[in-house]
Amino acid sequence: MAAKQTEPVTIISLWELSLGTPEPQPKESKTFTVEDAVETIGSGCFHVALFLIMRSTGVAEAMEIMLIAVVSPVIRCEWQLENWQVALVTTMVFFGYMVFSILFGLLADRYGRWKILLISFLWGAYFSLLTSFSPSYIWFVFLRTMVGCGVSGHAQGLIIKTEFLPTKYQGYVLPLSQVFWLTGSLLIIGLASMVIPTIGWRWLIRITSIPGIVLTVAFMFIPESARFNVSTGNTQAALVTLEHIAKMNRSVMPEGKLVEPILEKRGRFTDLLDAKYLRTTLQIWVIWLGISFAYYGVILASAELLERDLVCGSRSELEVVVTVGVSEESQSPCHCQVFAPSDYQTMIISTIGEIALNPLNILGINFLGRRLSLSITMGCTALFFLLLNICTSSAGLIGFLFMLRALVASNFNTIYIYTAEVYPTTMRALGMGTSGSLCRIGAVVEPFISQVLVSASFLGALCLFSSVCAVCAISAFTLPIETKGRALQQLK
Repeated sequence: MAAKQTEPVTIISLWELSLGTPEPQPKESKTFTVEDAVETIGSGCFHVALFLIMRSTGVAEAMEIMLIAVVSPVIRCEWQLENWQVALVTTMVFFGYMVFSILFGLLADRYGRWKILLISFLWGAYFSLLTSFSPSYIWFVFLRTMVGCGVSGHAQGLIIKTEFLPTKYQGYVLPLSQVFWLTGSLLIIGLASMVIPTIGWRWLIRITSIPGIVLTVAFMFIPESARFNVSTGNTQAALVTLEHIAKMNRSVMPEGKLVEPILEKRGRFTDLLDAKYLRTTLQIWVIWLGISFAYYGVILASAELLERDLVCGSRSELEVVVTVGVSEESQSPCHCQVFAPSDYQTMIISTIGEIALNPLNILGINFLGRRLSLSITMGCTALFFLLLNICTSSAGLIGFLFMLRALVASNFNTIYIYTAEVYPTTMRALGMGTSGSLCRIGAVVEPFISQVLVSASFLGALCLFSSVCAVCAISAFTLPIETKGRALQQLK
C-alpha cells in the first residue's frame, strides 16, 4: 500500500500562514484634555452660577474704586486738603493695586487662582472697613492704599471664568461683565447721594465693604480652575471638577482618560518676554496703560468738572474758601464744595453710558475681531476727548461724558478678553497681573492730570488724553496675534 505523500513545510508557507491570521493588536485607550472636556460639556447651570458669582466681583471692585470720586469733595472739606493731597489719595490706591497685581499674578500661577481670589477679597474688605475709622488724612491714605492692594487680586475671578468657558461663548459672555461694573458704579453714586448728606462718608465706606464680605462666602461654591490643576499634576482634582460641571449642566464627559502634561515652570516673568510673546506683551502693556489712563480720567475729570463747575475751561467764580481757626493767617486756600443732588444725577447718567455700546461691542469683538474692534473704539475715544472742549450746555456736557464712558468701557471689555485669551495657562494669571499693574501706572499718574491739570489747563489735559488714546489705537491695530475663535492655549 503506497504511503501518503505530505507536502513539505517551507519558510514561504509559514510566512503565508502568518499573513492569513494576524495577531490581535492591543486596543489604544482614548484620552482627552481639559480643553476637550470644556468644549464637550458646553454651557449650562454651572456657567450661569459661575458668571453671576465671579462677575459680582466687578460690583465690589467698582464700588471701592468709584468711592474715591464721591468721597474726595467731603474729605477735602473735612481735612482742608489741597489739590495735590486729594490727588494723592487716588494715586496711592492705584500704587497699591499696581504693586500687588504682579505679586498676586505670580502667586496665582503657582498656588491657584481660587486661593488668591479669596485672600484678596478678605484683605480688601478688612482694610475698607478700617478706613471708615481713619482718624486723620495720613491714616486714610494708608488704609486706602491697602484696599488697592486687595482689589488687585479680583482679576483672578475673570481668569477662572475664562478658563471654564467654551471658546465659542467667550466673545459673548465676557463683555456682559460690564453690567456688573456698571451696577457697582451706580450703587456707590446712589448710596453717596443718600448716605453722605445724612449719616456721613464713614458710614458709606462701611456699607461699601459689605459686598466683599458676602462674596467670600459665595466663593465656596466655585471650584479651582481645572486647567490650573492639571498644569500642577493634580489630574484627579481636575477630573472631579469637570465631572461636577457635567452633572450640573446635565451633559456628558468625553470618553477616555484625562491627560495633560505636568508643567514644572509656571508663572515666570521671563516667559512674558520670550521671543514668541515679546511684541504682544509690550503692546498689551501700552494699551492697558492708556486705557486705564483714559478710563479713570473720564471718571475723575467729570467729578472735578462738577465739583469746580468748570465750563468751557474756565474756573467757577463761586469758589468757596475754607476757614480754619479765627485768624486770617490760618485760612486754607483749598477749594471746598460738596456735590449737589444735580451733580449726582449727572454722574449717574454718564455712568449708565458704560453699557450703551455693549451690544455693538459684542458684535465688533465677534465679527471684526478683538484687534480691529479695540482700535476703532480707542480712536473714537481720542476724538470724543477733544469734543469735550466744545462750549456747550449742561445737556451737551452730559452727552459727551455719556459717550466717553461708553467708549472707555468698551475698551476695557475688549482688552480684558484679549489678554485672558492670548496667554497660555502657565502664564495667564501673570499676564493679567502684569497688565493690571501697568494699567495702574496710568491710574497713578492720572489723578494729577484730572484733579490738578484740568483746573490749570483744561484743553491741555484733553489733548493729553486724546494723544494717549490715539497711540493705543495704533498699538491695538498692529497686535501680532488675533484671538477670535482661538482655543485657550495650555502650553507656551
